[in-house]
Amino acid sequence: MNQTFNLIEEITRNDGSIYYELGNVTENSRAEYAADHGFIKMVRILKMNVPRSSHLLKVEEYLNKTYEQLPIEADHFDEWVKPEEIQKEMQQVLLDNKLG
Repeated sequence: MNQTFNLIEEITRNDGSIYYELGNVTENSRAEYAADHGFIKMVRILKMNVPRSSHLLKVEEYLNKTYEQLPIEADHFDEWVKPEEIQKEMQQVLLDNKLG
């Protein structure tokens, strides 16, 4: 099933470094569960109702084709690695939402 991403999360890894990711209620629940179980340090929502720009759609399409949706109670947390082209699109999503 394809996911629709409508929020931007700030995820803090256990080493203290931070990255930004697209999410939705389900993915945020998964990240909260991961934080509660020590797979990541913390997650927080930075922006909700992110506009459906062409940049967001390209990232969303890549994530849906590349990564499988895990159950909320997974035994690990996957960081979605993106190729340079998709990372540039993600950076534009952040800039468009005044987060980059």
